[in-house]
Amino acid sequence: MSSTVTASNLAQVFADSAKKYGDKPAFATRNKQKVFEAISFQETYDLGVNLATGLIDLGVEAREHVGLLADNRKEWIIADYGILLCGAADVPRGTDVTDGDIQYIIPHSDAKVVFVENTATLAKVQKNLPQLPNVTKIVVMDPDEDASGDNVLKMEALIEKGKSLRAAGDKRVEERVAGIKPEDLFTIIYTSGTTGAPKGVMLTHANMVSQLVNIPIAITPEDRVLSILPVWHIFERVFQMVTVATGSCQHYTNVRNIKEDMAIVQPTFMASAPRLWESVYQGIQNNIAGGSPVIRGLFKAAYFCAQRVQRGVRFLKGNQLDLEGRNPIVSLLLALYHIPMIILFMLPYLLLDTIVLKKIRKATGGKMKGTVSGGGALPFHVDEFFNTIGIPVLEGYGLTETSPGLVFRTPAKSVIGSIGPLFPNVDLRLVDINTGDILYPPKRGVKGEVHVKGPQVMKGYYKNPEATKKVLTEEGWFNTGDLGVMTYNNTLKLVGRSKETVVLLNGENVEPVPIENKIVQSPLVDHVMVVGQDQKFLGALIVPVLDKFKEHGDSYEALAKSEAVQKAILKEIKSLVTTETGFKAFEKIGDIRLLPKTLEVGDELSAKMSMKRHIITEKYEDLIASIYADK
Repeated sequence: MSSTVTASNLAQVFADSAKKYGDKPAFATRNKQKVFEAISFQETYDLGVNLATGLIDLGVEAREHVGLLADNRKEWIIADYGILLCGAADVPRGTDVTDGDIQYIIPHSDAKVVFVENTATLAKVQKNLPQLPNVTKIVVMDPDEDASGDNVLKMEALIEKGKSLRAAGDKRVEERVAGIKPEDLFTIIYTSGTTGAPKGVMLTHANMVSQLVNIPIAITPEDRVLSILPVWHIFERVFQMVTVATGSCQHYTNVRNIKEDMAIVQPTFMASAPRLWESVYQGIQNNIAGGSPVIRGLFKAAYFCAQRVQRGVRFLKGNQLDLEGRNPIVSLLLALYHIPMIILFMLPYLLLDTIVLKKIRKATGGKMKGTVSGGGALPFHVDEFFNTIGIPVLEGYGLTETSPGLVFRTPAKSVIGSIGPLFPNVDLRLVDINTGDILYPPKRGVKGEVHVKGPQVMKGYYKNPEATKKVLTEEGWFNTGDLGVMTYNNTLKLVGRSKETVVLLNGENVEPVPIENKIVQSPLVDHVMVVGQDQKFLGALIVPVLDKFKEHGDSYEALAKSEAVQKAILKEIKSLVTTETGFKAFEKIGDIRLLPKTLEVGDELSAKMSMKRHIITEKYEDLIASIYADK
């Protein structure tokens, strides 16, 4: 994309796209007749400029922060345009924002003006106004809803005001855009963790422009992008900015309509979370299992042939996962195996692909060039399945703090089991978490903590220098908290976490400490470690209090085998970790396992008695896996 983006800030990207793509459809929303109605690049830009003018007239200063509480819809992008074009930065969140989030994020971000999607979100903000001393105006985005209250405005009215001012010669937007520097903020995204207060990730125009310049996929004006992830998440937002920069049309959908909308839109690209593809995978498997013996047999044969051909092709392209550095003799033997497999199965593969697999691909519209899965690791069997049947599910990796792209699997470098090669201009090192020694470069095939440096790394956490110093060095190295291995394919494979944050399969970030602190309040629990990285739900490893279960045994090993003890502790935990006690639905514990020994200093515990999570995870890998088996 480097040849298409020459702007130094996002406001210029908006202006350039309007000039270049004009009346081409930019953003489309489904109406009640299931028809996608589109707004053009020029129209989006004009509305954004008018809104920006209205905001300037309202008193929004350059580099000010503006709240934006809304979900995926065309008014979101118009509001985003307006905020950025007036030289301000947005502070986005979804309509599921909690009272606690509102009471912390809006004042902490210094937002005086807050956009809300509808009257329901307006009511949330109004309820918390006593805790929002800085807020002077609330702007309601939905044009079909009546809104009232002190200092409440409709976005339509602001746009009309800006349009009148522009007609009278107002050029303040142009002045603001000319004054935007690459290091200025375009957004502050607050992390959704529950350990202490959320942290506001400061991302600059230069951060996002670097993503547009370096994203290693070719999207053209002819492509159709489907948007399902929350638009305020940085991963989806990159895709949104990419569509603006490349002139492709983004279609907004949701979980309820995704299956139908894939058939209607026939998307060529989309950003997605692993949970979506696992759900599609299960749906396909269920449909096949419910089919006739002929259908099941044809699919089994089609997948078998496709797998033999695709695995062979991947090997010959150098895309078979290599963590050990195969010697030439082993590679030759593997080649002598794969080449005959390709020859033997190519013809039946092509035939069965037309009869069977092509019909399955139609579940995604039949035109998918690629989907980028991010926000958690894609299960290997799901990953291989879709790439084998001809739906290229690529993986991307990064964090909100890295804008987010750091690593991206491309069609040319599709090493299943890894997340791909590094973005251009990204430096990566793997650090021994016990000694601090740098393992990679040069060592491959060894595990270390992933530290990165590049143009996408955040400016820091807003008004939180202490938290910034914990993860970002003066030299610009950011500690991701992930454990990785650099493969001999020159791709990165993630193998766990060194930090506490657990990322679920649906992309939700969970801080385990508050949950663990709640659980150990139980007189039945001595130690607890919450698990669930890249899984559908949270689980927990428990060391029970021996004295409480004397009738079931006098050792940890005996209690670990007791189903009655496990049921009693799980029941206790489910009564402690609830929405009523302040936890979100995805923070509830789904299942537990009891450890056969206590945690000990020098082994699972540090000298300060803190858990060595990576050690515990490795030691009880099979026990953790059993929590999620067949679920």
